[in-house]
Amino acid sequence: MRAQQPVRIGARGSKLSLAQAGQMQRRIAAALGAPPEDADQVAPLVVITTTGDRVQDRRLLEIGGKGLFTKEIEEALLDGQIDCAIHSLKDMPVASPEGLVLAAIPEREDPRDAFLSLIAERLEDLPQGARLGTASLRRQAQCLNLRPDLDVRMLRGNVDTRLEKLRAGEADAILLAASGLNRLGLGDLPRSFIDPRHSPPAPGQGALAIQTREADRDLPWLAALRHAPTALAVSSERGAMAALEGSCRTAIGAYALIEGDDLVLTVEALSPDGVHRFRGEGRVTASAGPVAAAALGLELGRRIQSDGGALILLPD
Repeated sequence: MRAQQPVRIGARGSKLSLAQAGQMQRRIAAALGAPPEDADQVAPLVVITTTGDRVQDRRLLEIGGKGLFTKEIEEALLDGQIDCAIHSLKDMPVASPEGLVLAAIPEREDPRDAFLSLIAERLEDLPQGARLGTASLRRQAQCLNLRPDLDVRMLRGNVDTRLEKLRAGEADAILLAASGLNRLGLGDLPRSFIDPRHSPPAPGQGALAIQTREADRDLPWLAALRHAPTALAVSSERGAMAALEGSCRTAIGAYALIEGDDLVLTVEALSPDGVHRFRGEGRVTASAGPVAAAALGLELGRRIQSDGGALILLPD
């Protein structure tokens, strides 16, 4: 399976991005028929710094939204400087730039949000008025819905930066993606986890996406990396995201799982202050495939959008 060598892999320079890209590098090398020791030759990593990485003192919505973690990498892909890109799916806008596709979704890691604190086991156990550090509008709204007394502080940065700020006492608790902690070998740090059906994570959280040029989408090595159950689940979650115009200005959560023969999807959107919460749940036969799953997400998302209206948008 040496249809295309070398396969140059574009990734952000953060420790987490490099850990994720390194995992995929080894799998891509194997799919190309190369031994692990040849991974750097047949699937070299190309580090690309994005605007989202450079600007760390403001919420993403203030500087342009999720696409700032992907723009420079996608430009390199279109220009032929790299052959594929490894992204966290939750950072990907619904629409890809013309000429690019999400060609493979590998098996998903833990999709849950992890609760980390030096003073409490669970979010519910935090003392009155405790400081919660997060830059996620969704996490802010969900936590305020449960605990309106919390003092939510803007906290951006990579995983190490956020952990250091927690240790330094800048926040009493933080929430991080369990998947990222696991990929970094830090899976022992969470004190507890947020129930994903009660408070759904970001659409696609825990999943990686391999992006390629459209002409390369059917290369044999890509087929070896696809995980159909994950692709089915995230198709429904991203369908809801599309309906709700998912961006950093909307507090949206979506979580899909396979129960028996069905795919079950839970979607919610909240007002930024957590006061208003709109939810929907639906199911579709898993064998119906990704198109039907995406349609379920669109249906639930449109229903919530109709119910929530302007309440679920962060004011300009």
